[in-house]
Amino acid sequence: MSSTATEAAGRVRRAVADAAAGLVEREALVEMVLLAAVAQEHLLVIGPPGTAKSEAVRRVSRALGGRYFEYLLGRFTEPSEIFGPVDLRRLREGVVETATAGMLPEAEVAFLDEVFQGSTAILNTLLGLLNERQFVRGHTRVACPLRVCVGASNALPEDPSLAAFADRFLLRAYVASLPDPRLDELLAGGWEAGRRTAAPPAASLSDVDALVEASRSMDPSAVRGRLADAIRALRGAGVALSDRRAVKMQRLMTAAAALAGRSAPTTADLWTVVLAVPTPDEQATAREVLREMLADSGNPALATLAEEASAGPTARAARLAHVATALLGSRPAAGDETESRSWRLRLEGVAREVDASFLPDKLPPDLRALRERIIVEVTGGRA
Repeated sequence: MSSTATEAAGRVRRAVADAAAGLVEREALVEMVLLAAVAQEHLLVIGPPGTAKSEAVRRVSRALGGRYFEYLLGRFTEPSEIFGPVDLRRLREGVVETATAGMLPEAEVAFLDEVFQGSTAILNTLLGLLNERQFVRGHTRVACPLRVCVGASNALPEDPSLAAFADRFLLRAYVASLPDPRLDELLAGGWEAGRRTAAPPAASLSDVDALVEASRSMDPSAVRGRLADAIRALRGAGVALSDRRAVKMQRLMTAAAALAGRSAPTTADLWTVVLAVPTPDEQATAREVLREMLADSGNPALATLAEEASAGPTARAARLAHVATALLGSRPAAGDETESRSWRLRLEGVAREVDASFLPDKLPPDLRALRERIIVEVTGGRA
């Protein structure tokens, strides 16, 4: 990649880390929003209310400094609430135009909650906007700067008429309420988020655009055969993948490669295939069927997402190394016993996860060294 794209990737990685801070078990969702933006695709998030779906998207938008639009759709939502009202001044002149200022057609990052509740008029207009980045209504034709739209719903629609619209969201994420063992982290993270002052954006949408350009200039032919093998294996296992989804999977691979700082996708980027599989059961099937293909998965910018998607040992090792390095570099100030105790407990938790994930003779050297440093900190040098 060019030096410009490499520097942009570094800034975007820091922005993602800032956005994900305190969002317990939503780090992967933050990373997926970023991957979708670089791939110039859209993301559908399925899960119950109150699971930080919108918060994750807001944080990414703030971290990148993008114009943000958010709306909760309902059965009686009018198109003007999403796209803007009719311009009355132009209407008096006999021209039907839409005043789009501050509305979805001018947004760079968007979140539409209960997206399948929209009327036929809204969904039909959205189809063109999502596909072509063009808003067309009456005499209005506007090129939209939208990088990524995240749609959310409690469940996938059962109505076949909505299937074509749902298919426009290439990436699928499924979230659930946090398990009880992580409630302490949730409460602490939520409290700190409410006290945190807004920081200047760590990156910008121009950085995302540089990565989009780098991604689009890549040649995926070296891994196209492996991708075709993966798609054949999934279809053979009963996973429904349209030709459109199969073709667009290449965008996810090149976007992941750009974020990782690579000049072309490799087999380490095959894990992105799982994100384009439509249903949670089919995603689980994909992880199992593609287990060997995904063993080398990994991405320094999307460490949590790569691990969740692939369930591969390489991605898990990379994520644990990232977490361990960050923790070891955040030692509390001397004399703060409460913070020091909490810090050592978090370090101990990482060491336990390392031990549970890898046999001693299978532990990667860099992770082994980090584990040894953690043991020194937790035990004070005692065996």
